Order: sequence, then structure tokens, then C-alpha cells
Amino acid sequence: MGVPRAQVVLRTLTVPVLEDIRELASMVHLQVSKDLPFRMDEAVVDFKVRRKIVPPVPRVEGDAKIEIADAPPPKLEVLVAAVKRSLVESVEQTAAAAGLKVCALGLLPYANVRALDAFKLVDDEQAVALVSLRPDEMNIDVIAQQTLLFSRGANVKLPPEKPATADATVPKVDAPGSDTTSFIRPESFAEMVTIEVVRSLHAFSGVEPNRSVARVAVSGVTGHEASVVEAIEKRLNRPCTLLDPGTVFDLPAEAREHVAGALPAIGLALGCGDESGLPFDFLNPKKPAVQRDMRRIRILAGAAAAVALFIFTLAIRQHLINRHQKVLTQLQAQFSAEDKQRKTFQAMVRHAGVVRDWTDGGRNWLDHYAYLSAVLPASEEVYITSLAVSGTGLIRLSVQARSGETLAKLDKQLRAAGYDVKPLAITPGADRHGYDFRSTVELIIPPKQVLDLSKVKTPPRPADDVSLDPSFNKGGGG
Repeated sequence: MGVPRAQVVLRTLTVPVLEDIRELASMVHLQVSKDLPFRMDEAVVDFKVRRKIVPPVPRVEGDAKIEIADAPPPKLEVLVAAVKRSLVESVEQTAAAAGLKVCALGLLPYANVRALDAFKLVDDEQAVALVSLRPDEMNIDVIAQQTLLFSRGANVKLPPEKPATADATVPKVDAPGSDTTSFIRPESFAEMVTIEVVRSLHAFSGVEPNRSVARVAVSGVTGHEASVVEAIEKRLNRPCTLLDPGTVFDLPAEAREHVAGALPAIGLALGCGDESGLPFDFLNPKKPAVQRDMRRIRILAGAAAAVALFIFTLAIRQHLINRHQKVLTQLQAQFSAEDKQRKTFQAMVRHAGVVRDWTDGGRNWLDHYAYLSAVLPASEEVYITSLAVSGTGLIRLSVQARSGETLAKLDKQLRAAGYDVKPLAITPGADRHGYDFRSTVELIIPPKQVLDLSKVKTPPRPADDVSLDPSFNKGGGG
């Protein structure tokens, strides 16, 4: 199948010479994407190399050699055709609905190029204009050396059975190169076609000023082809031929009347049979080299690195957890063993605190303790239940006494021993040993107090004192 010229975007590009067809396709896609009327991802692009443009070479005049400095490198002139992808998909769906499979999807003007080559009208150097007539439009393709040089379409409808009475005029353009322009009312379909052919040849001469059209060929099944050939030959004054595929391809007489309008189909069939294939095939276009999406590659590489880092972090985390768990297990076993000795440790801490307080106070509290043991009444009258000291030089005693007179005597004895005694607060508080009074005594050590243990004498121990007996119940007091 072939795509009509009206549905194709054609561009002529000049690109660097590239041997790799995929690299050339990449360059073509890059350049043509700049001026397509639709997005590149919606397009199917194919191309054909027209010719190689070689820069001027050094000329030799006599014995002198003139070199051209900074000559540009060779270039390729490429004809690019692009159609919408939706058109290709529509053709495939239509063929599938008819129970057919599309093998190739070419370009109609190049199908005409291939078909015209079978007629051998001119040699390779001359250009031929092929006029393809259809009931509602016409195409003019200029061909040389099996290459499409120019293509133009025009809406030319078959005239009604009765001539139109409209007063509109159509410009009459003389043959290329003439400056004469007049206005006529076209009286026939052949005249309208001729006017469009002249316009097309004028446009072609502007594109290719150094090349002229040597012959015109006409094809179609409108019934007006013979009159069109006559009108064109008369207007342009150059050979004009009506193409008859049936004669060229030696078809049976009954098939010749049907094959006259099948010139593009014949050209497509011939192109598919050629060793090089179709110049344009939108079903299997020349594809560029796969372009690496570096942004996507960087994103994927970053994601992979992040995943690897995450897995590595998890492995390190698990290793550290296992190591610390092992240490924790060891510490828990050690703690369980040492927790059994906690009470002993706490007592040691308290004792150490007391010793630290004594040391920090800068006083010999043991001497005061021994001194107080000597100056206090005998244990039959009073005993100490607790003793506390502070770094500020304060001694606090909790005592249990037989009577209030004993506590009054205690106050006098402590003052006589050199201590400053705060007034005693006596409260009843009998214990199981018959000591009915309780008091807290606070002693302030004067700064200039000097202890002389040699001048005091400790009261004798009672005869029934068992405090040094290891089996004695330490919860009692005596």
C-alpha cells in the first residue's frame, strides 16, 4: 500500500556523511524533529539519500595549482518523509478487517517513480514530470535518475455534464520562462489540469533552476487523459505521453482497461521486488541507533546504589545487633550474679559515704566518737540509737534514756565536755528494755575545741554485756 502525498510531511535535509545507517537515521530524526507539525513520538519517519554533495576540488591551470582553503566536508542530501503513527495503525487495522496483512507501506510519489522507470521514456540525466489524474485531485511528480525531485498536489474535480455559468476567472500562466499572464475561464478539465501543471513546473524551476523537464507523462482513468496530453503538449511545446501499463507489461486485452489507474500499485509491487526494497517503507522505517537515556540510566544506577547501600546497612546493623546482643547477654548474666550482692554493695556505699563525709569535714570523727563514749553516762542510764555527723561540724545523736533526769544530766555533761548543745527536746518513747524517754541531741563542735582522750575515762561495761558475742541478736540494744 502507498500513502498519498497529502498525508505526508516531506523535508529535504543536508546532513554529514555517515556510513552507519543507524547513525544517519539518528541525525535525520534529530533535524526533522525541529519542524514537524506533530510531536516526534507521534511520527513514523523514513528517508532516502538523494545525492552526495562534494565540495569543490583544487583546480589546475597550466603549471599552477590553486588550492581552496577550508573546503567544507562532503554532505548528503536526504529526502525525509514523515506520517502520523495513527495513519500507519489505521492502514493496518483496515487491512486486518479485510483479512489481509500489510507487508509494506510506501510513498505514492516514489511508487510512481518506480513504475515510470519501467517505461524507459528518457535517460537518467533528464527529468520527467508525471501527472497522475484522479476524479477529485491530481499529483505532479518531477522525477530524474529514479529520484523524486519535486511533488505537488492540487484539487481538480471533474467538470459537471453541463458547463458552469460562474463568472470566476482563473489565471492563465504561459510556459515556464514567459512573463505573459492573462485571465481565462477554463472551458474543460484538460485546461484546469494544464494550468496546475504549468504552476507546478514554475515552482520546480524555482527549486531546481539548473534542471528542466524534458518530457511530461500522464496517467489515470478519468477519461480525459487524451485531451490532457494534447493540451499539455500544446501549452508547453514539449513531448507529452499517455502511459499505458497494459502495453508495457504485456497484459491481456481484458485487463488493460483496469490496469490504467493502477500505476502506483505497480510501482509499489516492483519496489518490493527490488533487491534494495522500497525507498520509503513506513511499516519498516530506517530506525536510529538505540539512544541511551542517560537520565534514566543515572536514575536506575542511583536506585540500585541506594538499594545496595540499604542492604549493606541492614547487614551491618544486623552484625552490630548480634555483637551487642552477645555483650548484653554477658552483662545480664553478670548483673544477675552481682544483683544478689546488691544489699551488701549498698551498705558498703553508705559506709563509704559516711567515711567520705568524715574525710571531707577535715575532722577526726572517730576521736569524737571515742570522746563521747567516755563522757556520756553509763549504758544502764542511756544509750545511743544513731549517730550522724556533717561537714559543717555538727553531730546529731538519737538517744534512749531511763528518765528525764538522765537526759538533763546528759546536757550538762556534754556542755562540760566542751560541746555547744542545742536545747533538748524530750519525748516519751519506751522501748522493750525499760528506757522510757527519747531525745535527739545536736552538738556543735567549737572551732578551738581540743580533744584529750587521756584525761577522760570510759565507764566500765556492765557485767551482763553480750554485745561482743557473735551469736547475739543484733536487732536488740543494750
